[in-house]
Amino acid sequence: MQLSKIYLQANRDEAVRRFHPWVFSGAVSRYEGNLTDGDVVEVFDKKGNYLATGHYHDGSIAVRIFSFERIIPDVHYWTQKLTSIRHFREAIIATLPGKQTDCYRLVHGEGDGCSGLIIDYYNGVAVVQAHSIGMHRERHLIAEALKNVYGDQLIAVYDKSADTVPDIYGQTVQNGYLLGTAETPHEVHENGHSFWVDWVTGQKTGFFLDQRDNRQLLARYAHGKRVLNAFCYSGGFSVYALGAGAEQVHSVDVSQKAIDLTNRNVALNGVNEEKHEAIAEDVMTYLKAHPEQYDLVVLDPPAYAKNISARHRAVQGYKRLNTEGLKRVAKGGILFTFSCSQVVDRELFYNTVVAAAIEAGRQVRVLHHLSQPADHPVSLFHPEGGYLKGLVLWVE
Repeated sequence: MQLSKIYLQANRDEAVRRFHPWVFSGAVSRYEGNLTDGDVVEVFDKKGNYLATGHYHDGSIAVRIFSFERIIPDVHYWTQKLTSIRHFREAIIATLPGKQTDCYRLVHGEGDGCSGLIIDYYNGVAVVQAHSIGMHRERHLIAEALKNVYGDQLIAVYDKSADTVPDIYGQTVQNGYLLGTAETPHEVHENGHSFWVDWVTGQKTGFFLDQRDNRQLLARYAHGKRVLNAFCYSGGFSVYALGAGAEQVHSVDVSQKAIDLTNRNVALNGVNEEKHEAIAEDVMTYLKAHPEQYDLVVLDPPAYAKNISARHRAVQGYKRLNTEGLKRVAKGGILFTFSCSQVVDRELFYNTVVAAAIEAGRQVRVLHHLSQPADHPVSLFHPEGGYLKGLVLWVE
């Protein structure tokens, strides 16, 4: 296979040599070959020494690297790579506290050396989400490789990339099965709890796998407590709280579809449904209109900022949300608060919550700093992959 080549400017190869998975366009000296978006290219330094292989795109990130060794990107390559990643994932799942878990993130982009690729595994179904044209063009090879990796355990592979690939290219993309079929919703199990997942119509790939460890932590605090789960989506925190013996759980989300799914998940787990109430209402409206105090409040909003230009507005949104949330925490209660906005870093989020606590007039202690679980790894050389941050706060 003859691949096109990209040569970097002198003294602009240091980041790649340090295994950073992005080549910015400003570092490129020249292109060799007739390149189109998504092409596999090899990257060389000024002297012609091989550095890496990745996908080309005409933009600020010129190459998204998926190998620092010279390879042929065929089904054999992807099978080997995904086999190695699966072994890593199974080692992680094996460390969970003795309870069944059959859903996890198999591939987490740059954290697994697959820049532009997400794969979530749901009890026999792999949901592929490409964030680059190059990875989307690899989808059939990846589906074939997944079949090689999982064998008869794999029921289906579903491509859900239409909303995550670049806009113009995305207009030509339709979501659909690459291999097999499966009915939705589909039952999965996490730490002994059961959930319905719908990757066809649900948010993201169907379930927020990245909160697994944080849901488990919440269960430690939930027994006998009055709990508010705001932005509940499919009710993950609610199910864990009820399973841990919460006295009362209110689940709030603006989407009636999310509320219906939450109720189905609560029913699926056989917990006391009389202790649960799901409310379809805007969270900020609910917080301001209902003065009820809770022993434990969860604030897990969607990303308030998708890019750097929206960061200031996002910070103001997080401040308003946490101010109202802190007001709803009873004296001696606990707040779990999160941000999944990548452009709002951990320090900025922390300072925003500090500002909210000052405005709410509450004294607060930090109990835990939270992040994404181990099946969402962050490359040491690509800290940008650490998007989820959270705090557990004791509120006086």
